[in-house]
Amino acid sequence: MANPELREVLLVEDNEIDAELTILALKKFSLLNPVVHLNDGGQALDYLFCRGLYAGRPRANPCVILLDLALPKVHGIDLLRAIRANPWTSGIPVFVLTSSRNEEDFADARRFEATDLLPKPVEFVDFAGVIAKAKLDWGLFTHEEA
Repeated sequence: MANPELREVLLVEDNEIDAELTILALKKFSLLNPVVHLNDGGQALDYLFCRGLYAGRPRANPCVILLDLALPKVHGIDLLRAIRANPWTSGIPVFVLTSSRNEEDFADARRFEATDLLPKPVEFVDFAGVIAKAKLDWGLFTHEEA
């Protein structure tokens, strides 16, 4: 049974293999927080702002967002811009996961205050640092802490 006090991790990733690898990396840390996986930027906007299919969702922010940039419907940079522009979501840590080597993507992510940029495929050791920081700062919990 899920602990209702644990805030979720929001993973916005359209590539199923990358999503599965990210979720497996989270499980290696015995993560208790639920992971919500969405496939496109439009779904993520609806989820975060409790509209459309998610209109009845309790208005609670995820503790952290793992965001791919190359998303269908709404590009990751546009999603990040919307997150930062809204007072309700502006403080959520957003880690950008990207296979892009385009400096413009990196500059845009920094301009819209991405917490960090992680190249894909996400290396486990790099992800370990993200999870360690998230556990301290953003309310991620593992089985050892429950």
